[in-house]
Amino acid sequence: MFILRNLLNALATIIDLTVTVYIWIVIGRAVISWVNPDPYNPIVRFLQQTTEPVLARIRRVVPLFGGGIDFTPMLLILALIFLRSFLVPTLRQLAMNFG
Repeated sequence: MFILRNLLNALATIIDLTVTVYIWIVIGRAVISWVNPDPYNPIVRFLQQTTEPVLARIRRVVPLFGGGIDFTPMLLILALIFLRSFLVPTLRQLAMNFG
């Protein structure tokens, strides 16, 4: 059973790290959007390509508010924080139960 416990712990760690890195990528995308970025810059392209598929899905559901303010990055970050706060401890608790 220690193999399953270690597997769940490793999975929880990977999910935690992945979600944390993605949160920082979304923050980077939001900060870059405040200026007029060069669309051919590789960093700008990376930030847009990694976040746009998820942000586009949220934009279909949540409209833009007055003045064209886009709250979708903040909503995505909140959803990712919820996912990290719920899923990671749940996997770690399941791992402890297999001990």
